[in-house]
Amino acid sequence: MTDSAISYHRFNSEPDVIRSPQRGSATDRTRRALMLLALTLFIPGAAQVAAGSKKLGRAALAVTVACWFSALLLGLMFLTMRGVVLSLLTQPFMLWLSAVVLGALAIGWLILWLDTFRLLHFTSLAPRLKPIVVVVLVVLMTVTSGTLGYGAKLVNEGRAALGGIFAAGPGIDAVDGRYNFLLIGADAGEGREGLRPDSIHVVSVNEDSAETIIFSIPRNFQNAQFNEDSPLNAVYPTGYDCGDECIINFLYTDVMENHQDLYPEAEDPGAEAMMDAVSGSLNLEVSGYVMVDMGGFEDLIDAMGGVSVNSGGWVPYRGPMPDGSWGDNWWAPGVYEFSGQEALAYARSRTFSSDYNRIQRQQCIQQAMMSQFNPQTLLSRFSEITQAGENVVETNLPQSQLGSFLDLAVDAQGQTPQRLVLGAPDFGASGDMFSTYPDFEQIQRRVDELIANEEHQSGGGLFGSAGFLPAHSGALGVTLTTPQATQQAADAVEDDEPPIDSTPPPTQPDGSELTREYLVEAQLNGQTAVLEEAASSNYRCDPVK
Repeated sequence: MTDSAISYHRFNSEPDVIRSPQRGSATDRTRRALMLLALTLFIPGAAQVAAGSKKLGRAALAVTVACWFSALLLGLMFLTMRGVVLSLLTQPFMLWLSAVVLGALAIGWLILWLDTFRLLHFTSLAPRLKPIVVVVLVVLMTVTSGTLGYGAKLVNEGRAALGGIFAAGPGIDAVDGRYNFLLIGADAGEGREGLRPDSIHVVSVNEDSAETIIFSIPRNFQNAQFNEDSPLNAVYPTGYDCGDECIINFLYTDVMENHQDLYPEAEDPGAEAMMDAVSGSLNLEVSGYVMVDMGGFEDLIDAMGGVSVNSGGWVPYRGPMPDGSWGDNWWAPGVYEFSGQEALAYARSRTFSSDYNRIQRQQCIQQAMMSQFNPQTLLSRFSEITQAGENVVETNLPQSQLGSFLDLAVDAQGQTPQRLVLGAPDFGASGDMFSTYPDFEQIQRRVDELIANEEHQSGGGLFGSAGFLPAHSGALGVTLTTPQATQQAADAVEDDEPPIDSTPPPTQPDGSELTREYLVEAQLNGQTAVLEEAASSNYRCDPVK
């Protein structure tokens, strides 16, 4: 037989073996089985075109090509129009449609795997190959159809969770180029009358550059102001100023018990009143709020797998002792991977220190959660996070804007925010009682300066249009080197308050380093001065990225 005849014979024999495996050798049947499995894995439908129903195979190939094209198009759109993609993917109908499509693809791929198993002619395979083929087939079915089915389940759970958390009303407009959100950590714990906001922050975000300013309001802040268009202005025309009972921490309860009628269309009148209070005090229009139940806050952190921070001071807390009992303990400076319960205790601790130290630790925990809330965490713990979020979060932000807010959050995540506390150390020392007798003209002037500083930097810098001046460590962890900050530092020196970073760390009386055992013993002996000195620098905290 000539060489051309042999080549022609081999060329013609291959299709016969693929469609009629009994005509080939054991080696041919093994190769054929592996080829069909690979085709179904990488080009679903190709195995049917080659060895089975061409009609089924062509339909499956059309779906495969459509999926590849859609994925490529979605990827290109995400790179060029991220906000549009995020907006689409967070809409209820699109989430429902995505769940249906993923479920259909899972079922379709499963049908192709079962048909491929039929096409293998399992009984004709070598005995030693049969268990291998079965194991490989089960694994591939789980990886492909199982993954798609699980994805459909997650998307459907996400759709239900987002619908339960976010409002269905109209979108929120930026005011003077900024979105201003109120973040409330609420606590209705044992021994408290009604729900009380335990932490109060306003996050102001530039809608173009995503530059962020965080304003922190101490829970004992008094005389909060209301703009003329606020319903509470008629009740408190000179501000929330009835003395120690009228700290901003109590306003939520006051409105829920006595003034709900002033906000007849609000789902949460107390939250609306809190927005009015911070809007009037800062002279910023706050349009959205997010309230997190502090009791469920730990569930959300646990769902994320914990949160990591670098703590720079000694922080007292109630927890397990070395002997296994429950009592007063201390976190030493260092890096910690906190559980939800530990993070909540760390953020709320103010024993032997102050509300201002606590505010800065709260900011640190919030930043750590944001920096560690990445796509990997979301995908790996999606069910736990959505379930926890649905149970602990209340907001008036509309779901229709969720995508655009996510897009803004992504831009803001890599930037360092400016910060301002409406009290010490940004407005005098803790003994000056600025929070009790606030100067609102001074507050609003500082707010305007921070916004102006942001606009001044928008022309260039490290982040281009969202540029910042070099940052340095300061009383708030990270501040900007502005003329105002320089003057504040000079004023602090004149007031005999040296910059905190230059203060030597507290030690034992003999000059040796503090230890947990020493502080526990000092606490048992009532040595308050020693404990206050140890806790004086526990505002220092940085998120571990």
